[in-house]
Amino acid sequence: MKRTTVLTLTTMMVSLIFATGAFAFFGGKFKTVKPENGVLKIEAADIDDGRAHYFKARADDGTEVSFFVLKSQDGVIRAAVDACDVCYRAGKGYVQAGDYMVCENCGQKFASNRINVVKGGCNPAPLERQIQGEHLVISMAEINANSWYCQYKK
Repeated sequence: MKRTTVLTLTTMMVSLIFATGAFAFFGGKFKTVKPENGVLKIEAADIDDGRAHYFKARADDGTEVSFFVLKSQDGVIRAAVDACDVCYRAGKGYVQAGDYMVCENCGQKFASNRINVVKGGCNPAPLERQIQGEHLVISMAEINANSWYCQYKK
């Protein structure tokens, strides 16, 4: 093959890989969860790896409520709105850095084992949740009550 053909093919492959990664990073961060009988159900086995998993659900007021769940190092599956009392207007949410969730607006770090324990300020806004059988369950009433946090999401 000619050198220009190899260069062109290589450039196309790198572009495709970058585009796929960009979609996963920007467009594919949140998985949509639809309610069943007034609750959201997430397979516990899908979220027990210590990584933050991001979801969204549509509240009754039409707001897409984004939230994350993760299993902290103490073995507890935790859930919080991807926003806080202080920075929610920025619409940026949190990113995981090791065993911490970091506010993408102000840079504050929060230990994962404090999620659902500490609330207010720039802490991730907790979501009440339960483990029922093989599922993490969050009520739609909880999603509806917290939709105001996500009205500024971009």
